Amino acid sequence: MSFRPFTSESYAQDDRPEAWRDVLAAIGLRPSGGHGFLDGHATASHRHAAGVALTRMAAGAQSVGPLAQASEDVPLALLPLEDGMVLKSAGGHRIVPVGHLVLLPRSGDWGIVFQRDMRAIVLSVTSEALHGRLSGKPRLGEPRVVPPSGLADVFARLLDATARTLDALSDAEWNAVAQSLVDLLLTLAHQLAASTSDAGSSATQAALLHRICQTIERRLDDPDLVPARVAQAEGISERYLQKLFESVGDNFTHYVRERRLQRAWADLSNPTEAHRSISEIAYAYGFGDSAHFSRAFRHRFGLPPREFRQQEAERATAQHGIIGQRGWPQEALVQLRAHQSVEACSSVARVSAVERTTAEREHHHLPVEASRVHWGYFSRSLPPQIEIASGDTITIETLTQHASDAPELMIAGDAAAESVFGWTKARKNVDRRGAGPMDASVFGRGAGEGFGVHICTGPVAVKDAQPGDVLEVRILDIVPRASRNPEHAGRVFGSSVAAWWGYHYSEFLGGPKPRESVTIYEILDDAEVPHARALYSYRWEPQTDPFGVVHTTYDYPGVPVAPATIKRRHAVLDGIRIPLRPHFGVIAVAPREVDFVDSVPPSYFGGNLDNWRLGKGATVYLPVSVPGALLSVGDPHAAQGDGELSGTAIECSMTGTFEVILHKKADLAGRPFADLSYPLIETETDWVLTGFSHPNYLAEFGAQGQSEVYAKSSLDLAMKDAFRKMRRFLMNVKGLSEDEAIALMSAAVDFGVTQVVDGNWGVHAILSKRLFENAP
Repeated sequence: MSFRPFTSESYAQDDRPEAWRDVLAAIGLRPSGGHGFLDGHATASHRHAAGVALTRMAAGAQSVGPLAQASEDVPLALLPLEDGMVLKSAGGHRIVPVGHLVLLPRSGDWGIVFQRDMRAIVLSVTSEALHGRLSGKPRLGEPRVVPPSGLADVFARLLDATARTLDALSDAEWNAVAQSLVDLLLTLAHQLAASTSDAGSSATQAALLHRICQTIERRLDDPDLVPARVAQAEGISERYLQKLFESVGDNFTHYVRERRLQRAWADLSNPTEAHRSISEIAYAYGFGDSAHFSRAFRHRFGLPPREFRQQEAERATAQHGIIGQRGWPQEALVQLRAHQSVEACSSVARVSAVERTTAEREHHHLPVEASRVHWGYFSRSLPPQIEIASGDTITIETLTQHASDAPELMIAGDAAAESVFGWTKARKNVDRRGAGPMDASVFGRGAGEGFGVHICTGPVAVKDAQPGDVLEVRILDIVPRASRNPEHAGRVFGSSVAAWWGYHYSEFLGGPKPRESVTIYEILDDAEVPHARALYSYRWEPQTDPFGVVHTTYDYPGVPVAPATIKRRHAVLDGIRIPLRPHFGVIAVAPREVDFVDSVPPSYFGGNLDNWRLGKGATVYLPVSVPGALLSVGDPHAAQGDGELSGTAIECSMTGTFEVILHKKADLAGRPFADLSYPLIETETDWVLTGFSHPNYLAEFGAQGQSEVYAKSSLDLAMKDAFRKMRRFLMNVKGLSEDEAIALMSAAVDFGVTQVVDGNWGVHAILSKRLFENAP
């Protein structure tokens, strides 16, 4: 098969640069500028035929240049998929917008700089694909940037469509498409070959202009960003600054205005920015006058800002799909921006948990209430609810988001639960319930849009935690939260939902089809066999929330179920006792990529892991990616089977006690988590490695990640990720050869389906510690 996927998860940290160089070399590129994908995560989908190679890649910020191949005259075709790419060549320094093709000579003094993330499609054609058509090898002396019109637009669209379906094409289909791509590339290159002698600045000028453009990018919000101040900062005259821009056919004022308008365009088309007014966005990019901004925006993009925003919202609504669909609206997202930075923890002297005496370690308590939870999302911008030191213990109260399935059992009389779930005609106590926009009118559901459902307590900042460190979270105890309703005092209840996002939903045998059902359980702490037993169940009927919105499906978290609207069925699961497996479905640190991240799909930062092994006595190791780590806990479960097939576990409010230990990056060598890029679970007897369909979907898919992950998850991908991680663990932690690792996996490692309902499906690999008791 000519399709070959690449993921950095297969390699130890030290081996990744060489592996990435091999990926680039296959399409005629090489790293330049002294660094590769800085954050250590990269993916690539690669397909090749005779003389044709097409690759869709995603990685961190980096620079690339040509891998000299003097005998090849057919240029490379590169299509950037997101903003932030700069072309440097003898012809000057140029920002390349999304959707513009770049044709690159196989050799020469040029480079591509991806300032934020590398997300691009590259087509490489060699003479082998030309079948002797020497006249079909156009010679471009300099890189050419081609706007999306005419033949270039057709070619770019075919590149994008092909790259998205590389793994689905048969070999015969791929060969046919590949030849079409070759013909289109040759035709387009021939049209451009005659006009490649553009004037440009010297290499020194290009480097200076590149640095100036980077400065401008960082200061777009500065209303006083004027030529004189930039020139002064660079130690050059204002006249020379203007000449640098003139050398590439531009001027300072036009360039700054263009970048500001492009960034404003991105925010206005972004649903997660819908809560910000147009004036706020304009001011954030240096436009002090709203009327001036409106005129400039209309002149540049053909519509006033307000009409443009409405058009984008309507387009997103039309593409939103079925009512209640999880995931962000398809094609409606752009790269998210951070609105506020998380302050670094206080700069105290580094003291490890081991060095602190028992007396020095503190115990903390974080009770639950509306002001201490975030509902349905993780964010690097959340202010910490509390700060603790490495080695401290903390008790964290959590509530299940399903308490409203039986409010009289799980909310009534509980002041904390009533605070969190409080919702009247006038207001919701916790308004944002998801990672979407706050403006409910955009898609017509509610604040946060319901993309993300879990009530998380926190975040908890850990002193001195910095990106690259590892956070060890030990679960010391888990205690269920009893009902505070006087009629049920001391009893514990939970809920399970067979919902529209369940794996079963299209597989019903009997009617009505489809349907959703809720089962209410009592949790019994029997001394011999603690268990749950079903009290009653009911089918979901349309519920009208306090704001008057009718919910025909279980589509928004925390909608109170009115007892008069449902018909309870008793004697369900009669005589069956379900053994308890108390655990927290969500344990997460804040991700670094974007500001508001849906709580449903798990990823490298932890999150909605839904693995019942995360119970009392277990430990989870998480890679820290933002200052302070920002630990959050939620989604408490009384019991769950591997798979979580119907949509939920037995959801039950619980309180956990944790010991939190920070492992600094400089001290990780030789530890089992030294090369951690995923949540690693440790129990008394096993190591449990977590695999996902997409191990870092935010980095892999970029701005579209929170939609793409729902559309592209599969057990096959999750199994491959679990295999790759276990192979890496056995080779780099246990010292086995690749052949030994593969042999051991087949003979002694248990692979299991963690969950198939969380958008990013999971497969875990369990390695028994007993296997290595006698190993040298």
